Amino acid sequence: MKKTKLGEFEELVLLTVVVLQEEAYGVEIKRELEERLNERLSVGSIQSALKRMEQKGFLTSEFGEATKKRGGKRKRIYSATPYAHRVLTEMKDVRAGLWASMPKLAYDLKII
Repeated sequence: MKKTKLGEFEELVLLTVVVLQEEAYGVEIKRELEERLNERLSVGSIQSALKRMEQKGFLTSEFGEATKKRGGKRKRIYSATPYAHRVLTEMKDVRAGLWASMPKLAYDLKII
């Protein structure tokens, strides 16, 4: 496996971008992750991860249209690159292989 330098949090943010597709912008990414992780996240942590992954070539971004709802501000919409999809597949395969290699947890349980 190629060394990717993709941390756990970055992996979660990247997967969320892939799931959200054209709705993958900062606030929505934060909302989706908070719901799935059942914890509060800072906007800054999300923005930092997005910026790092864009610099590493995992993401691209473009501005969406300005809306009245956002006071005329435009959303920055993120998209995963083909490289990101390859890395996510590699990571999934590695994790699946490790899980499959673990002994059954039931064997480790001892009745007292």
